Amino acid sequence: MAVTLDQTIAQRQHNWLSTLLKSQAFWVFIAIVVACIFLSFATNSFATPKNVYNITRNVTFTAIIALGMTMVIITGGIDLSVGSVLCLCSMMLAVTMHAGWSIEAGIAAAILTALVIGAFNGVLIAYLGFPPFVVTLGMLSIARSLAMVASNNTVVFQFGPDHDKLLALGGGAWVFGIANPVIYTLLLALLTGFILRWTKFGRHLYAIGGNEHAATLTGVPVRMIKVAVYMISALSAGIAGIVETGWLGAVTTNIGAGMELQVIAAAVIGGASLVGGVGTAFGAIVGAALIEVIRNSLGLLGINAFWQGTFIGSCIIIAVAFERVRQLRSTD
Repeated sequence: MAVTLDQTIAQRQHNWLSTLLKSQAFWVFIAIVVACIFLSFATNSFATPKNVYNITRNVTFTAIIALGMTMVIITGGIDLSVGSVLCLCSMMLAVTMHAGWSIEAGIAAAILTALVIGAFNGVLIAYLGFPPFVVTLGMLSIARSLAMVASNNTVVFQFGPDHDKLLALGGGAWVFGIANPVIYTLLLALLTGFILRWTKFGRHLYAIGGNEHAATLTGVPVRMIKVAVYMISALSAGIAGIVETGWLGAVTTNIGAGMELQVIAAAVIGGASLVGGVGTAFGAIVGAALIEVIRNSLGLLGINAFWQGTFIGSCIIIAVAFERVRQLRSTD
């Protein structure tokens, strides 16, 4: 019996809707919308332009790194060093500019530092077989220590002749009054989404996370790709560090402390599976957004800020449980 055009269209619409409803990132997005509507009525200050501006800007630093972290998690890896890498890259930028170099030289120093650290992590993991947890945990300590050495553990707040340029880069709002970090995050999210969805590199990431042995047998350059994703993860931390330095206007060796946990939480809440093979750029963004909405709403609702970890941890557990239920249903 021939299938009509209407039946074909209906089937595609059904498949699209079914895929959407199974998407963890979609339900996290719905949760954010519901929370924002509730907070808009429950408080007088949540929906104000100033607070919305602060939320969208603050979420960017976690979101940028979460994009790189999602790529690592898709391959079945983990990167615990991103908070310290952010600190070291920020300090390299600050120290370079403080010495009188231009903003371009400072950014180049920060980016090069990130790529070298990422390559170091990737080579140890991909070619020498070290566990990602151990390598990146070690780098967490090394990178922050190097930041202390570079600055002699002092605060750097003078950035040489291009001081104002750096502050404008991270703290300005050049396009329709939208904070610059938000623009950077959207562009990076689009780029990451394109890579994951439409490129051979993206398909290889999912193949490695799904079954690394099978990916190797089919000719996927597993080791090179693993090195690349750890370089991308470190690069995302470096970019976030550059932007955050411009926003804060100062760098201390405490910047980025504990950030790796928020980044991993954002990726997992957004649907990335820690066993590999699953994750999206959209998920990384909405996961980071949910964390920031929770953090912002606690103060507005008069809830002690110490509860923040409880709420975020609960979201992680719920996200993992959601993934587990989906896996069980798919095996039935």
